[in-house]
Amino acid sequence: MRDFAVSDSPEVQAQLDRLGALTVPQGRLGLETIRALLERLGDPHKRLPPVFHVAGTNGKGSTCTYLRYMLEAQSLKVHSATKPHLVRYNERIRLAGELVSDAMLADLLAEVLDAGEDLSPSFFEVTTAAIFLAFARVPADACVIEVGLGGRLDATNVIDNAAALGIVTLGIDHEAFLLRPEPGVPQEPLARIAFEKAGIVRGPSPLCTLSYPEAARLEIERAALNAGAPLHMRGTGWDASVTEVIDYSDRFGALTLPLPSLPGRHQAENAALAVAMLRHQDRVTVSPEAMAQGIRAARWPARLQHLSAGPLVAHAGNREVWLDGGHNPDAGLAIARHFAGQRLHLVIGMLANKDPRALTGPLEASLASLSAVPVPGHDMHEARDFGPDAIAAPSVEAALAALPDDGLPVLIAGSLYLSGEVLRANDEIPD
Repeated sequence: MRDFAVSDSPEVQAQLDRLGALTVPQGRLGLETIRALLERLGDPHKRLPPVFHVAGTNGKGSTCTYLRYMLEAQSLKVHSATKPHLVRYNERIRLAGELVSDAMLADLLAEVLDAGEDLSPSFFEVTTAAIFLAFARVPADACVIEVGLGGRLDATNVIDNAAALGIVTLGIDHEAFLLRPEPGVPQEPLARIAFEKAGIVRGPSPLCTLSYPEAARLEIERAALNAGAPLHMRGTGWDASVTEVIDYSDRFGALTLPLPSLPGRHQAENAALAVAMLRHQDRVTVSPEAMAQGIRAARWPARLQHLSAGPLVAHAGNREVWLDGGHNPDAGLAIARHFAGQRLHLVIGMLANKDPRALTGPLEASLASLSAVPVPGHDMHEARDFGPDAIAAPSVEAALAALPDDGLPVLIAGSLYLSGEVLRANDEIPD
């Protein structure tokens, strides 16, 4: 399965080919390999600017984006690492506000791959080591780092003494990895997910979270207590109500903040969590004015993104076209809330290892039609998996062109891999 983009740079492509050839020994888990690789590189993760580390099921990338924009609104230089990329691998590494250059990326990957050749590192371990190496070498005031898969065993989970930790929404996803049988772990699924995500809790770093059902909440409280980490959970350590504004409050006082430009109530909640993380740490100072400015300015592609006019959207005629990479039940509920009371056409491409009802279930009452399209380079669900009314289309362009001339909006969704193809086809390359 292709998990990385091709590059127009021959130097970068050579390293991406090496990265794509990596295989991980069967059953290998743990942080030993990433620690050994980083040691060979001089332990760059121990020389980072103040780190904001974010885990969870849905909303990690958005919360990281709010953090970056708010810190930048304070005139701070910020490194950020988010995943996955949509079009170019460079999107994973942002240095002092700019995507890593092809020249630097090629050198970073070559250095890491050469250093770890005999360690059999994974794609994610090499990527994480390259991120830390870049972050340690380029001056900045803060780092924002998104956890990849889970938390406890994620390659980013070697950071000690972060400025602040965050956990966003919790839901069932990546079951084969996060719910795999293992002695000594919680058996209830959501509690197990919370246990894995809370694995990023280390030492005295403050932990800010949303609120969760009891089984998950207890796991997070236990992790914070065992690590000696101050816990600031929504509803006890801080709170926020979302109306026409975000009314935020904590022990330091109350703030009235604007709604994000990113659509959806869940985005306001992600922004509020980012505010809580900034207010419960003492490594960098961000004013309420900068917080407000950052919330308004934040942009995050393929998360309920209203596509601009372009070559792909032209196939849809005179209608709105939206794009979202969500693929699990929590994402489906958030999308359904945004389109509540509206009729829409759904163009969906979803990997075969995902639940085909994750989006179509919550959206069922809104669907005027459902077209299933391929996800290039991946095994995906066929049209029949989405129900008897689903129509197969050979491409997103063909699905859009076949829609009736009714003016109803279109949502393209189901996979971030598909989202990347859509953005590329519509000439909306993330920068």
